[in-house]
Amino acid sequence: MSYTEARTENRASDQRLLKVALRKLPTIVAAFTEWRRATARRRAMEVLTSDQLEDIGYSETPRPMLVVKAGLITNLMSMR
Repeated sequence: MSYTEARTENRASDQRLLKVALRKLPTIVAAFTEWRRATARRRAMEVLTSDQLEDIGYSETPRPMLVVKAGLITNLMSMR
């Protein structure tokens, strides 16, 4: 009983995979470069004082504040 072994080669699929990877490589490199720049910019701005930030045109953003009026809880409880 003889049989033949079928040998399948994936050269075509390997070439397609390589082409896709080469097409996406510039996008990946650009995204990585932008991420590094943003990280460096953020680190540099962390050490600046508020006066220095104003000098370069970045004013400190006001932090959100929670204002609770004196009768608020009473009003909320009465709505139940």
